Amino acid sequence: MRRPFGKFVEEEDSPIDLTPMLDVVFILLIFFIVTASFVKESGIEVNKPQAQSAVKKELANIFIAINEHDEIWIDKRKADVRSLRAIIERLNAENPQSSIVIQADKRSTNEKLVLVMDAARQAGIYNIAIAAENQ
Repeated sequence: MRRPFGKFVEEEDSPIDLTPMLDVVFILLIFFIVTASFVKESGIEVNKPQAQSAVKKELANIFIAINEHDEIWIDKRKADVRSLRAIIERLNAENPQSSIVIQADKRSTNEKLVLVMDAARQAGIYNIAIAAENQ
């Protein structure tokens, strides 16, 4: 007759140790929080122009707003044109796959829009979109 290799002892009422599972869950939670990319809003509402071909862009990371008084807003703060490139470079360093959405008010000037686009390109970001309302 064959004898089993090991002797299995069944204990009554042995509780299941959940500590290792909780450790893994907390480590995964910390991992997802650290690696998550957070969306930064421009901070103001603008009246965007309407376009028939407007498409919603899902993966935008940096939002820059230009209001009707030609003021530039990033992260709920008013930004100066001279410091715009440095701000965009800092935001791009936080997420190297950044893309920019410029939310220009329909009463803002074309000059400010071009300055923002130029600063973004000088900062190394070429994935730039201009926000518009879908008709």
